[in-house]
Amino acid sequence: MEVKNKVIWITGASSGIGKSLALLAGQKGARLILSGRNTARLIEVQNALPNPECAHILPMDLGDIESLQECVRQALGFFDGIDILVNNAGISQRSLIADTHMEVYERLIQVNYLGTVALSKALLPHFTEAQSGHFVVVTSLMGKFGSPWRSGYCGAKHALHGFFDVLRMEHQKDNIAVTLVCPGFVNTDVARNALTGDGSAQTRQDQATARGMDPGRFAQKMLRAIEKRKMEVYIGGKEVSGVYMKRFFPRLLHKLVLRSKVV
Repeated sequence: MEVKNKVIWITGASSGIGKSLALLAGQKGARLILSGRNTARLIEVQNALPNPECAHILPMDLGDIESLQECVRQALGFFDGIDILVNNAGISQRSLIADTHMEVYERLIQVNYLGTVALSKALLPHFTEAQSGHFVVVTSLMGKFGSPWRSGYCGAKHALHGFFDVLRMEHQKDNIAVTLVCPGFVNTDVARNALTGDGSAQTRQDQATARGMDPGRFAQKMLRAIEKRKMEVYIGGKEVSGVYMKRFFPRLLHKLVLRSKVV
């Protein structure tokens, strides 16, 4: 499947992975719907596209679940349909369990899990009626194994795998695909925007994140996985090996993660 002329709705499109994916898909001739909370940055992304007129801006707060049904209605009206929804928006966390307020856990679940589920569920009837559609969900390697300082983030990302694995099973008969994309370290602002124990942003970059994969290169690998309609893909550096170690050598992975610098 090629993305040329496909309608792709990308959440979290104002920066990082979402922005890079939008620019790449635009170069390949996709028609785009760009969503996020920062309208000014979304407009900058739109203007950077080779054909800005083939993209629409739809400001959206994934944490405002009650508004998502209306967002879907608006999105469907831009190009009279949607082919691919890229659930990319989310927030990370950097705090120890003992120091983390429950309100922070609630926010992480609200945005990373419930908001993503609500948006996808609102779009599902359109895909079912069309007997075609593709949900792409950016989770994380932290959706496959855990790491200190990211307890709530890991929990929300693990939950996405459980939900979307079932969605894939229930709607295979409707020709609806699900691709779970699991990034490792990618050099974006995810660490700077991560919530600390009291809910404030960390504001500084993690060393491991700064050394992570360039988001443009990541987008290239991600788009190939989308075009191949892969079920699940792991993209990153040596940290990807943690997925397989978790399965076959969990005690070894436990020791290695504890020794590594994760913040």
